[in-house]
Amino acid sequence: MTRNPTAFLKDTYNELVDNNWDWRPKTLEGPSTPRCMVEGKEVIMFCSNNYLNLSNHPRLIKAAQDAAGKYGAGSGSVRPIAGTMDIHLEVEKAVAEFKGTEDCLIYQTGFATNAGLVPQLVGKGDIVISDALNHGSIIDGVRLTKADRGIYAHKDMGELEKVLKDADPKYNRIMVVSDGVFSMDGDVAPMPEILKLAQEYGAMTYVDDAHGEGVLGKGAGIGKHFGIEGKIDVEMGTFSKAFGVVGGLAAGSTDLRNFALNKSRTWLLSGSHPPAVAAAQLEAVRVLQEEPEHNRRLWENTEYFIKEMGSMGFDTGFTETPIVPAMTGPSDLAVKLSEGLWNEGIYALPIVFPMVARDAARIRNMMNAGHTREDLDEAIAAYEKVGKHLGII
Repeated sequence: MTRNPTAFLKDTYNELVDNNWDWRPKTLEGPSTPRCMVEGKEVIMFCSNNYLNLSNHPRLIKAAQDAAGKYGAGSGSVRPIAGTMDIHLEVEKAVAEFKGTEDCLIYQTGFATNAGLVPQLVGKGDIVISDALNHGSIIDGVRLTKADRGIYAHKDMGELEKVLKDADPKYNRIMVVSDGVFSMDGDVAPMPEILKLAQEYGAMTYVDDAHGEGVLGKGAGIGKHFGIEGKIDVEMGTFSKAFGVVGGLAAGSTDLRNFALNKSRTWLLSGSHPPAVAAAQLEAVRVLQEEPEHNRRLWENTEYFIKEMGSMGFDTGFTETPIVPAMTGPSDLAVKLSEGLWNEGIYALPIVFPMVARDAARIRNMMNAGHTREDLDEAIAAYEKVGKHLGII
């Protein structure tokens, strides 16, 4: 039999292009700032996860520079062999104290945290119960387990209880996993209710707080937001969004840390963060504690933008956070709206099928503490102009 073993690469890509599902990332030509240069054009950035504008904070930049001078460009190894530096441990201690947990373990990325930790927490004879709208990294982590899977309708506590009740007598371990802030809609998981149900049925709780770190709970995340610090078994987070750097984290008990650093292969087999990255992570935590104005401005901008978009007639969905969708319905309309905004100097990307349901396409706007009122008003004016032209409002 004659076959072309790589023909599927081109065929698959061409199919994505034909359906307008392929990614065509634009290139930043400088730092990710509220107003930045993208492919030769100055635009207002509305699709960055740099919520607090910390990527360009002078303290983070200086900390990174100083650490590179002191420690070098890289760590030289994976963490369990020779790649654990004192600065890595200092970050973990600072995160745990900030979040009100007993301990913390830093991973290379948030995706690596979910992909490496979830499969170790549950296995054959166990069940993991997941919100229907959980992030792809959770889904992939669950797929890597040998555990059975249960799914409950988005934020439906009645359905979660039914799944838990059915699972209770059948499995050794039960784990309930949910996003904290859902990345497409900007709504928040009802963690106190999830926690209560999980405790009633002897289940572990695992929350992916990637979009809540630095945002909820005055920056400390979903635990502090709901006053349940230290009660969630695993608080997964990331430094790549509001903290403005890169890296994942798992915060919880010292038992969790000891378990993860011995069992989680994405941690065991990945090179540790360069010293400059670790130093910037540490400084980001300190800035959040010492400069609360960044978090305050983020929420002021969020409230203003949601109010003004709603007054124009835009549907902002179920958002409760700085993730503010502008719903369009059909995917082609979201693409046209994004293109129109780009022409007006606003960089805001469409989220279309298959990332969301066919009739639930939207522009996902990401608020930033560095946006000025002028920036927001310019974006709102662009939305009004393009939205009316397309018949959305």
